[in-house]
Amino acid sequence: MFSPFERMVAFRYLRPRRQEGFVSVIAIFSLLGIMLGVATLIIVMSVMNGFRAELLGRILGLNGHISVYAQGNGGIGDYAKIEKQIADTGNVMMTVPVVEGQVMASKNGRASGAIVRGMRPEDVKKRKTIADNIVFGSLDDFKGDDTVIMGARLAMKLGVGVGDTVNLISPKGNVTAFGAVPRVRAYTVAGLFDIGMYEYDSGFIFMPLSAAQVYFRLPEQITHFEVMLDDISVLGDTMDQLLTTLSGERLRLVNWQQSNAGFFNALQVERNVMFLILTLIILVAAFNIISGMVMLVKDKGRDIAILRTMGATRQSIMKVFFLAGASIGVLGTLSGLIIGVLFCLNIENIRQFIQTLTGTDLFNAEIYFLSQLPADMDVSEVVLVCVMSLSLSFLATVYPAWRASRLDPVEALRYE
Repeated sequence: MFSPFERMVAFRYLRPRRQEGFVSVIAIFSLLGIMLGVATLIIVMSVMNGFRAELLGRILGLNGHISVYAQGNGGIGDYAKIEKQIADTGNVMMTVPVVEGQVMASKNGRASGAIVRGMRPEDVKKRKTIADNIVFGSLDDFKGDDTVIMGARLAMKLGVGVGDTVNLISPKGNVTAFGAVPRVRAYTVAGLFDIGMYEYDSGFIFMPLSAAQVYFRLPEQITHFEVMLDDISVLGDTMDQLLTTLSGERLRLVNWQQSNAGFFNALQVERNVMFLILTLIILVAAFNIISGMVMLVKDKGRDIAILRTMGATRQSIMKVFFLAGASIGVLGTLSGLIIGVLFCLNIENIRQFIQTLTGTDLFNAEIYFLSQLPADMDVSEVVLVCVMSLSLSFLATVYPAWRASRLDPVEALRYE
């Protein structure tokens, strides 16, 4: 495509010379702009992908793909029959009856709001998100009527550990002649979990289902079912099947997308806006290539005229300057790709180093929900960023190269 002569001239023009220093400076800044733009886009998009994937994994690790609630404020009775109906539906992997309620957890004068979720011990053990993240204690002790497991950050707030007791206060108390009195009961902490999501680690307590039924006064009842699916891609079809199966029951279904719609829509909008904003960095660098190449063509007018008189064709001159400008884009894109990939692969180590160096918390778990900075590179997105960068770089060189090819040798040498 490019002859040895064209390559030699193009790369000769790219080498900095004393009399062409300003043109070389523009080329260097154009290369740095494209490099930083590509690297930043890859890093930001990977972090946002990782953030979304981590949140989705943790949310679905503790909550079902579909939740089945009773219509109204009452509980679901005869739940064993309904559980079997749900379990017999196609694509359903697991059905978990749950009793859920809000409490105030207190110990040693400290108090914090929490959500108590009553589940059968065997169902808790099947939840890998919980079972694989028990940092203290054991799920083997999660049984009986007076044991709980709680998030490690919640335990830290209250100053409790495994084997200690924690007081749970329910706002739905006992009615007496003097008014409603909150129910208070002490439970032994059997274990602490740390799944890496601040909202859950600091606000969730799990209790055996039978104990939760007693505590929340729901004998032989549950508040809802958590339904896990084999294939999440056919969520809509499975919900339609469940609605048909449970048509005789007074139940309503809510899927995970409806429960977290606002949160994930906000993430998607932010991701799209960040992509558009960071693309401007590459666009500005492409404009720098145009200005640098136009100045190079103007500066090399005499050389172009001499090459033309020596037999170089217009097409050959156009290839020379196209190759010179495109080389800046290719080098910048490859450098940005390497930097972006290396940064994503070591992003947590880099974060820890910068935090140690500056003494600041760059990724507060209370704000961002996660305790570690995630990065999940999508190959298709990385390819898209590189193709977009190369396309803008190539387009930026077309006009200057065309101008160089149209230069009239007679006019260029008239006053030489």
